[in-house]
Amino acid sequence: MLYRFRVILDAEDDVFRDIEIMADNTLEDLHNTILQSFGFDGSEMASFYISDDDWNQGEEISQFDMAEGGSSIRLMNETTLDDVVSESQTKLIYVYDFLSMWTFLVELAEIAEPDPQMDYPNLMFVHGQLPMAAPDKEFKAEDDEFGPEFEDDLDIDDYDDLSFDENWN
Repeated sequence: MLYRFRVILDAEDDVFRDIEIMADNTLEDLHNTILQSFGFDGSEMASFYISDDDWNQGEEISQFDMAEGGSSIRLMNETTLDDVVSESQTKLIYVYDFLSMWTFLVELAEIAEPDPQMDYPNLMFVHGQLPMAAPDKEFKAEDDEFGPEFEDDLDIDDYDDLSFDENWN
């Protein structure tokens, strides 16, 4: 089986690549194809995240095992595309360079039969140019996620309303 993905830069401008890759290729193969199609040199770390239909980040599939204490993590080079992507699970989030946070939305567009005369992976279509720097991300909690005790108007210099002895030491 052949998977056709659209890989979209998470930015205001439309920047995306359409990629064909075999379903039994690994996520590392897709990672390398994304790097080449967007012109990255591959010197930074990256991860895929399984996503739901609303693009919420789920389980991480990492490039390297950075886990401590015997906990295991799925690795790109050990995980095939058909292990994480299907007709019912079509979305992944790809993050390259955790300092710059290049974030891409990867969506399975079609499952097809491969053309025996084609070499895969295949870059089918290119739209837009990658900006010089990663688009800014706004990290914020959802409304009321932390409850009413965390209010935005907290003055950390006003010790009178806090329930501790400021001269405890």
